[in-house]
Amino acid sequence: MSAIGRAVWFIESHFARDISLDEIAGAAGLSRFHLSRVFGLVTGRSISAYIRGRRLSDAAYALADGSLSILSVALEAGYNSHEAFTRAFRDQFGVTPETVRKQRHVRNIELMEPLRMDDTRLLKIDPPRFEDSPPLLLAGLAETCAYSRTEGIPSLWQRFNRHFGNIAGQKGDIAYGVCTQSNGEAGTFRYMAAADVSEIDDLPEGFSTLKLPKQRYAVFLHRGHISAIAKTADHVFGTWLPESGLQHGETPDLIERYDERFDPHSGMGVVELWIPIKS
Repeated sequence: MSAIGRAVWFIESHFARDISLDEIAGAAGLSRFHLSRVFGLVTGRSISAYIRGRRLSDAAYALADGSLSILSVALEAGYNSHEAFTRAFRDQFGVTPETVRKQRHVRNIELMEPLRMDDTRLLKIDPPRFEDSPPLLLAGLAETCAYSRTEGIPSLWQRFNRHFGNIAGQKGDIAYGVCTQSNGEAGTFRYMAAADVSEIDDLPEGFSTLKLPKQRYAVFLHRGHISAIAKTADHVFGTWLPESGLQHGETPDLIERYDERFDPHSGMGVVELWIPIKS
């Protein structure tokens, strides 16, 4: 089981009580920082959002059963007042606890189901190669994404691809997807669709730049459709990195490198995942 899988197992086994990030990180075999950074990138949600969603989903089932009072369900879910529970429940599901208890079903709300912990079992991922990259100057379009709301990334690429190949100072035909500023507590990260450039004059409107230092990378290959890249990232961050004895570099979180082996029209092909490694 991967480190993220171990974290999910621990959460699923203990979320009925207060659990700390230190406990989850200990069960996963990762540092607090690394776990909070990687959990969202791999699962699409922050640890706190996942725990909250799982508690409230359990509460929704209890309310639909109708055997407990709303206050009793609130206390079981870790809320010390009817008002706080109602507010959190409505924010999560768009309906009140009273509505669910009255209707006696949960068919009209989107529950937070347990994350699968075995998604990487059938993955066949080659061992990484190691590359020493020179400093990179990247230019492109960037936006802050929530772990649970990454559906805007394809449209970001669509806007960027209108410029790709015609960017002043562009070097080569390789495109880069760069994840930085991962914030496990806020549940956000910064994603940039970019090209390697030699200068930053005359960039298209809305473009930003990112300088990456010279550093060493472990390079993995993701094969297949781009929508499944999180499974490869789960293996890299959750299994390979903890077992490798190496430490993740400070920045970026990871780089997706798109060359001629990837078809942006179909989303199929080979994508390289570059993971910075501390010397």
